[in-house]
Amino acid sequence: MTSEPSFVQGPNGQIAYRMQEGEGPIGVWLGGYASDMLGTKAQALAASAEEAGRAFLRFDYTGHGESEGDFEEGTVSRWYKDAETAIAEAAPGKKVLIGSSMGGWVTLLYALRHPEELAGMILIAPAPDFTEKLVYPRFSSEQRTVLESDGVLRTGTSGHPAETYTQGLFVDGRQNLILGETIPVPCPVRILHGMEDDVVPTSHVLELAERIDCPSLTVTLVKGGDHRLSSPEDIERLTSLFLNFPGDGTITRHQHKPGITNRP
Repeated sequence: MTSEPSFVQGPNGQIAYRMQEGEGPIGVWLGGYASDMLGTKAQALAASAEEAGRAFLRFDYTGHGESEGDFEEGTVSRWYKDAETAIAEAAPGKKVLIGSSMGGWVTLLYALRHPEELAGMILIAPAPDFTEKLVYPRFSSEQRTVLESDGVLRTGTSGHPAETYTQGLFVDGRQNLILGETIPVPCPVRILHGMEDDVVPTSHVLELAERIDCPSLTVTLVKGGDHRLSSPEDIERLTSLFLNFPGDGTITRHQHKPGITNRP
């Protein structure tokens, strides 16, 4: 699943994507902060979609993976525009959006602005409003001073982008907060979350579930699951959910209570 990518010009530079033709609704992968379309879950979904003859799109935000751009110039607004550009280019029509971590925030923003395009939504450890609710509160006073004075804070020693945060990311994030009110989503929603997730607390995911107003919503809590949810059992659960996703719009309106799955 490592064929050469195609590219589309977006407002922030060239965006790399891989589109697999097949039956719809089209699966669309929206990755997390500093992740790319060659990650474990994206590759597994693409492979399962190909085997099942399902259409599937994955792409890299600018500053990520094979796309152009500087990661440190990225913001939620910029990455949302990247998603909008890639989807418009390669995935017209009804789709099932699959958002992981920060990609869950981008997915929900897309749903609010393009509700007519959605057949379904799968969120994996979703992290809407993560800049304001999850990351900034964890910074020490010294780290906040560095962020404000230098405009960038590097929280680790590996140099990986996931350890880098800019002042612009937080300023922009405040313009895209969505957890303060009801989030209308016109399609079924499925949420997967690991109970041992040390990045996105279970309470954050359950708050999101309460905010979403949709025809049908199920939260699956995976006992022993971490933030990545990339074990073989987790991958099988995710790919099966996508391939068997209800998306015909005929589901009777109801809200499910969270279910707990024990991961072997």
